[in-house]
Amino acid sequence: MAVLLPAALLSSVHAQTPGGRAAPATKLAPPLQLAPLAAAYRVQVPDAAAFRRWARQHLPAARLTAAPGPAGLFTVHGASSAAALAACPLVEFVDVADRRAQPEKEIDGVDLGANRVWPVHALFPQLDGRGLTASVKEEPFDSADIDFHGRVLPSALLGGQPSDHATIMATLIGGAGNSAPTGRGAAGQVRLASSSYANLLPDDGAQLSAAGVSVQNHSYGVAAVESYYGLEARAYDQQTRQYPALLHVFSSGNRGTQTSPAGSRYAAVAGVANLTGQFKQSKNTLSVGATDVLGQVAPLSSRGPAHDGRLKPELVALGEAGTSDAAALVSGAALLAQHAYRDQHAGVLPPAALTKAVLLNSADDVGRPGPDFEAGFGQTDALGAVQTMLAGRVLLDAVGAGATSSFPLAVPAGVRQLKLTLVWADAEAAANAAQALVNDLDVELVGPGGQRWRPWVLSAYAHPDSLRLPARRGADHLNNVEQITLAVPAAGTYQVQVRGYRLAVGSSQDFAVAYELETAGLDWTNPASTGTALRADQPQRLRWQWRGPAATGRLEYRLGSTGSWQLIGAAVDVAAGLYLWTPPDVAGAAQVRLVVGSTEYPSGAFALSRRPQPEVGYYCPSEGSVAAEALLTWPPVPGVSEYQILRLGATRLEPFRVVADTALLLSGAALGSRYYGVVPLLPDGTPAARARTLDYTRSGTGCYVRSFLPRQLVSSEVQFELVLGTTYRLRRIYLERQTAAGFETVQTLTPGPQPRFWLTDVPPGPGRYAYRAHLETQAGRSIYTGIEEAYFAAVGDVAVFPNPVAAGQPITVLDAEQRLLHWQLFDHLGRLLREASTDEGTLGQVPTDGLHPGTYVLRLRPAGGGASFTRRVLVR
Repeated sequence: MAVLLPAALLSSVHAQTPGGRAAPATKLAPPLQLAPLAAAYRVQVPDAAAFRRWARQHLPAARLTAAPGPAGLFTVHGASSAAALAACPLVEFVDVADRRAQPEKEIDGVDLGANRVWPVHALFPQLDGRGLTASVKEEPFDSADIDFHGRVLPSALLGGQPSDHATIMATLIGGAGNSAPTGRGAAGQVRLASSSYANLLPDDGAQLSAAGVSVQNHSYGVAAVESYYGLEARAYDQQTRQYPALLHVFSSGNRGTQTSPAGSRYAAVAGVANLTGQFKQSKNTLSVGATDVLGQVAPLSSRGPAHDGRLKPELVALGEAGTSDAAALVSGAALLAQHAYRDQHAGVLPPAALTKAVLLNSADDVGRPGPDFEAGFGQTDALGAVQTMLAGRVLLDAVGAGATSSFPLAVPAGVRQLKLTLVWADAEAAANAAQALVNDLDVELVGPGGQRWRPWVLSAYAHPDSLRLPARRGADHLNNVEQITLAVPAAGTYQVQVRGYRLAVGSSQDFAVAYELETAGLDWTNPASTGTALRADQPQRLRWQWRGPAATGRLEYRLGSTGSWQLIGAAVDVAAGLYLWTPPDVAGAAQVRLVVGSTEYPSGAFALSRRPQPEVGYYCPSEGSVAAEALLTWPPVPGVSEYQILRLGATRLEPFRVVADTALLLSGAALGSRYYGVVPLLPDGTPAARARTLDYTRSGTGCYVRSFLPRQLVSSEVQFELVLGTTYRLRRIYLERQTAAGFETVQTLTPGPQPRFWLTDVPPGPGRYAYRAHLETQAGRSIYTGIEEAYFAAVGDVAVFPNPVAAGQPITVLDAEQRLLHWQLFDHLGRLLREASTDEGTLGQVPTDGLHPGTYVLRLRPAGGGASFTRRVLVR
């Protein structure tokens, strides 16, 4: 239960500073004002050495540890209370220490079309994050995952148990798709680094810079909603200014239905201001919410505003199971935008403010018109961000206090919407500042005729109706992000004016502006214009981006480039941008189109086919003079006559050879790579749908054998099922029974094309027997399965063994009919010693513990009726 700080205790916080000025009660973080007692605290001090001396004198039992992050931060264990620390005149602020971080849910799959990543891959294949580094801050990801092959930076953290969640985040950011097409992320050639979220402060900036990290992903939160500007938020804002190219991307959290905590400005308003961690209140980072496949903000996605009314989250992205994957997708999109800028600026990375401006400006509006506290500036559009960078629709400059920087912006005729976004890396505010903004800039758009347009601002008043009001134009004195949109602007030259309204830190403030001139039309996202392969006979999400008014259209497909158009949907909502379609089960080129009114919007041609799933026929390691060999097989794809074989190279799958068969024999140097994939080729050589990649050493198939198991554990005829990967080059199959002299052959088969066999034997008497299968290849190689046991009993009989039995060892009761048996054990005088029942269909056991050596009588009676059985048993 939260406890309010007593007035007497609060008064002790007002200790005198060296200048005689009282230290304010706001030296305590809001959670500590409600519950001042904790196991550890984080404090900020201007003089570390002086604080250590003070603590030795006034808090001798306390233990001080310099916290990672900015200088002057300590973690304090053993202090009597937060107020005791706040009473120190050297302490500027007392905050909560590291809380337990938790991943914000996992995902089952990802649709890179929702945020237009697929079109970047298709249109700009050279943009893949190569030469950049992303850091995943949480638990270690699986560095052995082949989707990261050759691109993982060394880290002590990666020696721990890998997290599935962290591995998924790394895959969404930078998976190469080596394991399967679904293993491809946004920036498939980015280097990947791992960092621990046990430390909620920023990682050491110098180390991040040395590793080349330009994006760090934070898909985690703390258990509680935190709505204040604490030391962690301050440290992240400070680090962005120290390392201008470094962008931090946070998931907003999955607490969208919760209420902000007591003491917060929004504590009385349900379902708002529920970001999961004060570090997400930082200004120079990105906070990302989640949408569903239809683009609607997920109910559990954490909402804004920030503690002071600022816009949070700034963006949303597809997150079918939470905001974790949404943040990872935005991290990947940021890397693509950075790559595009770097290639045009001699290897120089853009400042994080520019990357942020480009992402926010290219986002597609969702939910209520304009920015809002649920979706921020909208749904992330990776292609739009990349195109903005490549087209140079960006501005970088600085402005002084009271000064104005002005830039011309030429607007041609036919523009549907003009949009521009101003972002600057603001100076860090004081901890627990009521308003986090320090340097305040204003942007205005001035038209050819002198008309002015201000940015969109939201009502931050703490009432549900106010927070849901649509954005209106006005001066923004809360955010370090401002956006202006103008519908159907007249052609002409406009002026973008950025004014230094108030600068509290520095003589000037750097800023970034991104803009776009949107025209009406439709662009296909999936299938993208080139290189797309869809699975036949499997539901596929067709996606497109529509820039126009609400409308319905006719959705159609055709096979080949001259086939007749076939109807998919007659009245498709074009603004939805999504349709679930099951293609026909054919292999070949195809095309889809939307017809809106009299205008046709065809997609590019794409490949359509089934997905061949390769299997291992056998993998036989070298043995003596016989060389190692592996055989891969896959079912034929109707309509396909050739297959491209891929194998894992330095970082990605590379072409190995083209075959006409549905099998591939690997030997010699080809066995140097364990990972292979198969891609059907259309008649014109176009690659079609690829399945998952196969590791021939870990497929479940050994040297021919997949399984060798008894058909029934207890039987009147011993029968085994033998399943092979293939019968290729196999001469004979033998069933062998173990005897005192060794294994003897009891059955011989000549294999046919089918890989499944039934092997049988009728042993000479009741009891337990051991068997193995023996395979002989055409080259004379012998392959043996493991040894399996089976129990034999004659029809209608019950077997009891071993007999004699050593005292203390159980007697096994075996019924060929597999009935429930009730048994009684008598001594030689006829006295009943013990009785019980066996389980139906299983082996029964009679314990002999405590029995003296001698002869005993075992009587067995079927529970369902029938003749009883009596056996004499000798115990030694």
